[in-house]
Amino acid sequence: MLNKQDQQLLLKLRQNARSSISDLARALSVSRSTVQNRIAKLEAGGVIRGYSVQLGGEFSANQVEAHVSIKVFQKLTSRTNTALEQISQVSQLYSVSGEYDLIAIVQAQSLEELSAILDEIGNLEGVERTNSAVVLETRFRR
Repeated sequence: MLNKQDQQLLLKLRQNARSSISDLARALSVSRSTVQNRIAKLEAGGVIRGYSVQLGGEFSANQVEAHVSIKVFQKLTSRTNTALEQISQVSQLYSVSGEYDLIAIVQAQSLEELSAILDEIGNLEGVERTNSAVVLETRFRR
């Protein structure tokens, strides 16, 4: 169970995972050692699994993103998941309930590249059908 201080710390880290311990301590009005101990505890408990790079600037602004719903033949789910993991433009893959089995988040440099990736996904062994929604605007991301 996360307390309010842990939740605030996670929010600050999600906003900027490279924030220094001193900056985090100042923002949360606690000591540096408290921040260090909380981060260590969150990492040890598996709440924080790692830190990653968020693309920004012109590079990110020029990317095209789509959410691709994927219906999979059940006996080929594992093979399909493995194949999707090999496509570098698939940044996230979710197993979901409902009509479709998976949702893939695809990021491409152009609409042409996105179209080619969608064709590649649709042609994977085990994929029954897909449905894509291109992201027009990101309102916020944490």
